Amino acid sequence: MAAWCWHNGHMLILASASPRRRELLGQAGYEFLVQAAHINEDLREGENPLAYVTRLAEEKARAIFEVAGDPGAVVLGADTTVVLDNHIMGKPEDEADAGRMLRLLSGRTHRVITGVSLLSAERVETAAEVTAVQFLSLSDVEIETYIRTGEPMDKAGAYAIQGYAARWIPRIEGCYFNVVGLPISLVSTMLGGFGA
Repeated sequence: MAAWCWHNGHMLILASASPRRRELLGQAGYEFLVQAAHINEDLREGENPLAYVTRLAEEKARAIFEVAGDPGAVVLGADTTVVLDNHIMGKPEDEADAGRMLRLLSGRTHRVITGVSLLSAERVETAAEVTAVQFLSLSDVEIETYIRTGEPMDKAGAYAIQGYAARWIPRIEGCYFNVVGLPISLVSTMLGGFGA
């Protein structure tokens, strides 16, 4: 995709391999380059979920800015996690782990938190969006059928709100796009502060 040229010739780089983030940013009318960031995503001792996702978002943005080779670039980093009872639920390790996560989410309301970081040579701005997501109670058969689709395997919390799992989510409070992976309204507001 062509670089997003700002009035001063700067480009936007998305520091993520996520097809969902790429799609959301493109749907919102932004042109950008994609360069996936590979960083250590281990949780630090005593780190809360909000601090965790904002730190990772900023580290992703910094990692790509350092290798971009364009001092005028603006890099967008993002990280999304699912949180239940203040415990972070990352991507499942295998099918058994996906089943464990879905059983924990069943009949409960959890939070989805996305950290967003914009970084240029002059400044860095980092923020987060939080959305509450309600799940219906799931049977073992429903969980097993869903896991067989393969959809849960690369998703935080083992589900995709925009996919098969939509049938189990009667209500959310907050930004829907945040649950998909990028709170586009927040990103747009932040980009406005960078002169986009």
